Amino acid sequence: MNKAEEEYPVQSGGTFTKGLVIGALLGAAAALLYAPKPGRELRSDLSDKLSVATDKSKEIASAACEKGSELAKNVVSKTTDLAKSVSSSAGNIMSSVKEASADVSEDIKEETRGIAKEAGKTSQDIKDEVKKTADETKREFGSSANSSSTL
Repeated sequence: MNKAEEEYPVQSGGTFTKGLVIGALLGAAAALLYAPKPGRELRSDLSDKLSVATDKSKEIASAACEKGSELAKNVVSKTTDLAKSVSSSAGNIMSSVKEASADVSEDIKEETRGIAKEAGKTSQDIKDEVKKTADETKREFGSSANSSSTL
């Protein structure tokens, strides 16, 4: 059972109680009609009983209306609080996602710069190695050309 159900339990016997009250009123009216009383006294008793029943019905209706109003206000209040909470949480999540994506973007930029720098360095090393190999090859061919011309 949740908190709202504990605070405002459902009246499961409400229909039974209404039937009991109506039956009691009808029984009382029947008893008065069949009782040996003069007409004037009987009408007076009926009028009194009817006014008592009317007053009690108005009191019950008023109490039910008040309880319904309180319940409606409580539901509106809790719904509003829940909506504010959801809205606040959504805003926090969005800002967290924005911060995380900015961090990831910055990390990717730094890694890209590092890779570009490393590629440039490697390219320069290869260029130097090719030049060195070309110079060595020229020297070897140059020295072998000189040795074959002296023969």
